[in-house]
Amino acid sequence: MGKLDGKVAIVTGAARGLGRAYAHRLASLGASIAVCDLNLKSYEDFELEAKAMKAETTAEEIGAAGGRAADYELNVTDEVAVKAMVDDVAAKWGRVDILVCNAGGMLNDFSPTSQQTNASIQFAVDLNLIGTANLVRAAVEYMKAQRSGRVVTISSIAASMPNKEGGSGHYAALKAAVTTYTRYLAQELGPFGINANTIAPGSIATGKVMNTPGVANDGLIPKIALGRNGTPEDCAKAVEFLCTDLSDYITGVLIPVDGGMRSNDID
Repeated sequence: MGKLDGKVAIVTGAARGLGRAYAHRLASLGASIAVCDLNLKSYEDFELEAKAMKAETTAEEIGAAGGRAADYELNVTDEVAVKAMVDDVAAKWGRVDILVCNAGGMLNDFSPTSQQTNASIQFAVDLNLIGTANLVRAAVEYMKAQRSGRVVTISSIAASMPNKEGGSGHYAALKAAVTTYTRYLAQELGPFGINANTIAPGSIATGKVMNTPGVANDGLIPKIALGRNGTPEDCAKAVEFLCTDLSDYITGVLIPVDGGMRSNDID
């Protein structure tokens, strides 16, 4: 018997990287998984992740391992598409218990914060904050009716630890906004038996991150107390904690998953 037998989870950005790890972890505990992504084969862009895949999609991997999962290809910034996906999940499996809002990111532009264009900033707003809000709005109605549920949003260590170059502050600001948004959700949704929490990954060795200068060559490791980059499974363990009875009395918190990373401006 798994801790999440009979539960239904929606995980966005689940085609690769962290989202794939969250989907597999929750499936291993017995949950049925709605695997959502803009491109269900986005792993093909990253050699490390393409090699790790054991099927055409994350949902197919889960099914081959004996779990239950379904693929949904959609843009989380599309409110109508998100609502249709959540309604279909509820119709298919009868409930919605867990929402992991993993989809996020920014344009591939690492310009100084003061030089970011409005288009770049708006892209980050839409993907990180509006996308999260679209998912929450659609899913919590089912959770309220059940009087139970778990919402897990994804921030970043960047939100509390500026780099000394001052780059990509718009992304960090949006991740900080997600944390604050979630703390307010916790207060609103608590009376309905719904927990809402956030994790903040640090330097995690996904295929995409390992292609980033300064990470691929282990440049951040001297600043990490545990002496290594994290793995997607390290973050998935935190998601497991927040989605099971281990965290029944925890809501409105931010959990860093960063190995004890210290600021770039400390030598």
